[in-house]
Amino acid sequence: MTAFDYLLPYDFSPITILSFGLVLALYGVALIRMPETERPGSGRIVTFVLGVLLCYGVMQTRFDYYSQYMFFVHRAQHLVLHHLGPILIALSNPLPILRFWSRRIPGPALPWLRPLGVAYRWLQHPVIAPVLFVGLIYFWLWPPIHFDAMLSRSLYWVMNWSMLLDGLLFWWLIFDPRSPTVTNALGHGKRILILALVAIPQMILGAMIVFSRSMVYDVYEVCGRAWPMAPETDQLFGGLLTWIPPAMMSIVGILIILRRAMQEDDRYNSLAARQQELPQ
Repeated sequence: MTAFDYLLPYDFSPITILSFGLVLALYGVALIRMPETERPGSGRIVTFVLGVLLCYGVMQTRFDYYSQYMFFVHRAQHLVLHHLGPILIALSNPLPILRFWSRRIPGPALPWLRPLGVAYRWLQHPVIAPVLFVGLIYFWLWPPIHFDAMLSRSLYWVMNWSMLLDGLLFWWLIFDPRSPTVTNALGHGKRILILALVAIPQMILGAMIVFSRSMVYDVYEVCGRAWPMAPETDQLFGGLLTWIPPAMMSIVGILIILRRAMQEDDRYNSLAARQQELPQ
């Protein structure tokens, strides 16, 4: 196989390709039409595009083939869809792009969008969001469900899309660029607490897979593996990918939130000092 062959979809999905293409097209059009003062910097643009392309790559290239026939590659796929890709997209702060398109929604369409707004606010609740974030991981890795999902094409796509969409919602809640002091955004302390709490059950699940004395996911024995790797080794690597990288990402997220909180405190203190220097 050539390098180009690895970039071709293993399981061609028109909906997936159109969805990613539409996202990039809307982002590009907004960048062209936005005033230069509102346009994101080059670093944020690259971060957004990289996050989108990573998610596309694990869903619509040869990588998807290996994820269906190797457990540890499957865990790497979900690590990108549920963590790395959404983290990059959230950190790129696409809020100006969202505002650009929200101002162009026709008035008659607004009533039809209200149910989506209600669902979004419900999913972004600080209790529901982390429970759903961790719950989906446990749900799709529950052996009977995982067995069915890996053998059913439709269920397999539902699994991957649910992980991607939930990852986008969760990490947007965590890295929402709005200041909690002047908006209704979640406070920095609550974000840090959520990141610490979601790390624990992921570490437990990963450890359970690593230290299991039997094969937990025998679907890869039924379908066969893409590479001649021992089943125990495949499961070990998959458990480690479920255990360590998500915990590390929570730590990185906490550091980012702490840095933002410190910067916000510095700005507040500087503003207060300038106000005190003004003549009364």
